[in-house]
Amino acid sequence: MKSTIAHPRYKRFIKDISLHTPFTEMVLLLIVLWLLFSAGVFLAERDSASSSIHDYGDALYWGVAAFSTAGIADKPISGMAQLIGGLWIVVGSVLFFGAIVATVTTYFMRPMQRPHKKIIDTIEFNLEQLNDLTVDELDLLKETVDALIVHVESLKEKQSRQSVRVP
Repeated sequence: MKSTIAHPRYKRFIKDISLHTPFTEMVLLLIVLWLLFSAGVFLAERDSASSSIHDYGDALYWGVAAFSTAGIADKPISGMAQLIGGLWIVVGSVLFFGAIVATVTTYFMRPMQRPHKKIIDTIEFNLEQLNDLTVDELDLLKETVDALIVHVESLKEKQSRQSVRVP
């Protein structure tokens, strides 16, 4: 039973991350800039015999090692490649760690901005637990839902009356 409950929650978590946080956009931007900066370093280093960057694949590896602060990237030889590489280290690091911080912050701040989302999540969770309820608990749930429906209908009626009055 646990796997059937965890699966929809995992899917909802991934959906929330992709739709309601800047993660997807920041990762795509990071990838595009990684490809561009790596191409720049490769083009600046390709004619240097003493360079460790001999092809675009080496430049891509250098790009990941440089911005991830792994410290294993060889230093570019030419001045232009050093300038491009230095910019990439700063921009890539800011985007990489910024994506993580922005995603975590946005994800955890979102429920505070939308309290009705908590109510819906609670109802969804409780609906998943229906098989564990007794008949008396189900009757109480039915009465509660019926009262909720009556309340919603009265709100709709009140709103329709107010919209008729407004010219």
